[in-house]
Amino acid sequence: MKFLVKNFLNGVLTIVPIILAIYVFYKVFTFFDGLLGRYVKPYLHDAYIPGIGILCTIVLITVLGWLSTQYISGRVIKLIDRLLESIPLMKTVYSVIKDTVASFVGEKRSFSKVVLVELPNTGMKCIGFITSEEVENLFHPFKDHVAVYIPQTFQVAGITVLVPKQQVEVIDMKPEEAMKFVLSGGMTSVKNNGLSRK
Repeated sequence: MKFLVKNFLNGVLTIVPIILAIYVFYKVFTFFDGLLGRYVKPYLHDAYIPGIGILCTIVLITVLGWLSTQYISGRVIKLIDRLLESIPLMKTVYSVIKDTVASFVGEKRSFSKVVLVELPNTGMKCIGFITSEEVENLFHPFKDHVAVYIPQTFQVAGITVLVPKQQVEVIDMKPEEAMKFVLSGGMTSVKNNGLSRK
């Protein structure tokens, strides 16, 4: 019996993560491949190879990115941008998506600074990410505060809090390592001993 239990647990620890990782990768791959793949497939018929849809999506995004830097097409894209930001409800959705994408791939990326935030009257600290250091533009009484996103364990969710700058401690830790550490409930080991202070 112990032999069966031991090997079952070994299977859970070694095989289940592999299967889940492959499954998630497959689902993400098929989603992005299907964005343009469904329109390309009817023209290629049997010559269609999985991945062409992703390649077409990358090419399309690259071409549109180049067009956004040109004079005439750039003005058209800016006009569409202003139009979307002026439509009620749509402007909220559009601005959230735009700011979120910019926070990951833009010049002023968020989630680049990992911080420790002390919980009031507890002596405990939690890991978060500075998402904005200029919150006074929106919240005038909080000019000495920063916006910190604190992810929750075992789920893709979190809260955003405004924290006084003196209560935020920037730590030398890669954002990817910090996110894995928090999402796993602290079970993922930190390779670079990331809790060292800057």
